[in-house]
Amino acid sequence: MKQFITSNTSIAPLAVFRVLFGFIMLVSTIRFALRGWIYELYVEPDFYFTFYGFDWVQPLGEYGMYALFFIVGLSALFIMLGYQYRIASVLFFLAFTYIELIDKTNYLNHYYFVSIIGFLLILVPANRSFSLDALRKPGLAVSKVPAWTINIFKLQLGLVYFFAGLAKLNGDWLLNAMPLKIWLPANSHLPVIGEWLTYPEAAYLLSWAGAFYDLTIVFFLLYKPTRIPAYATVIFFHLMTYALFQIGMFPFIMILVTLIFFSPEFHSKLIDRLKHFFSMVIRKRASDKTISYSGYEEPVYRPKKNALSIVTVILTVHFLLQLVLPFRYALYPGNLFWTEQGYRFSWRVMLMEKAGYASFTVHDTETGNEWQIPNWEYLTPNQEKMMSTQPDMILQFAHHLKRDFTKKGIQNIKVTVESYVTLNGRPSRLFIDPDVDLANQKRGFKHKQWILPYNES
Repeated sequence: MKQFITSNTSIAPLAVFRVLFGFIMLVSTIRFALRGWIYELYVEPDFYFTFYGFDWVQPLGEYGMYALFFIVGLSALFIMLGYQYRIASVLFFLAFTYIELIDKTNYLNHYYFVSIIGFLLILVPANRSFSLDALRKPGLAVSKVPAWTINIFKLQLGLVYFFAGLAKLNGDWLLNAMPLKIWLPANSHLPVIGEWLTYPEAAYLLSWAGAFYDLTIVFFLLYKPTRIPAYATVIFFHLMTYALFQIGMFPFIMILVTLIFFSPEFHSKLIDRLKHFFSMVIRKRASDKTISYSGYEEPVYRPKKNALSIVTVILTVHFLLQLVLPFRYALYPGNLFWTEQGYRFSWRVMLMEKAGYASFTVHDTETGNEWQIPNWEYLTPNQEKMMSTQPDMILQFAHHLKRDFTKKGIQNIKVTVESYVTLNGRPSRLFIDPDVDLANQKRGFKHKQWILPYNES
């Protein structure tokens, strides 16, 4: 156990991880801005589906949101360069997570992953080598760090892959090849493989291969003789998912951060190559000061005992939560994919094709008047699409309708919904009890009894 936690190891993997993570997050932020998504997702909507307990997290207005994304991009650049690293890592984590919490419509597993990595980077000395901080203050430079500073990232990646694979061990994925049987034919236009993707056998093959990949890839990466072919598989797998599905930058994030499984010698050589991306001035100053970014002349990093104790507690709590959260769905009755209670933050990636519609009616119980709600007057198309299949968002929208009609002077309000949903190609069926007054149902983590049971027949 000592070799994985307290033994000293080269800082090179940690430095490379910092550079690559900062780089890919900078690229992702620029891409997000250039595609107009800042305005579309965080300025244009009139209403936002906040996470329970985080209703105080609200958009900051048009200029405020652009400023917030600028902070994310700038802090990612500083993380990459290792400049003012502690401040940059804290700002990145806070700004990125704040954006993530504004609207659950935009929730993606890889946003959650980025927040976690941003948080873990705060706790490690990733700027003690191959950084502007070490260049400006040579006394900061070290060649070795405790093994835990690197292995926490391996552990986090291992948990992501493991739980993603574990989630695939269900009947729909393995026995029915769903939802790949629905998604793959949509790529029939692709050259070479397009026609092959239309066959049901392709969906079964990729479903089983995906489950095997997620459950085993970390072990192959940890074992040196299989590491290179395993990483080649990582590249192939993620590039294939990028080509077949609309999942943004996640494949490239995983391709880059998975390099942390390689040896210190590999990362030392990579650092030598990465030097070419830095300016001649930096390289000259580095040589003048005889700082070796990939060498072993610098001292060992030794955190203060008090700081180490605090970090130990934080990491223990963090990884306990990471182990527990994916299993919280067991606290709720019913089909997880149907109710989605305990679904988020559990590394359940691309497991279902779910679509539906929700028609809301606002009732004035005093006068008997009723209003059929045109959802598009309140929500963007993407918000309406996501809301229609997720019970907590349906409830949240019902509460919003109650507040809106209360402002119009109507006091005795009842809100009902007629909602039909289809799951993984099955016939559409009634989703929410149409007789329940959602306006008076409380938000929270308790089981939502007004979700109708899922009937396989």
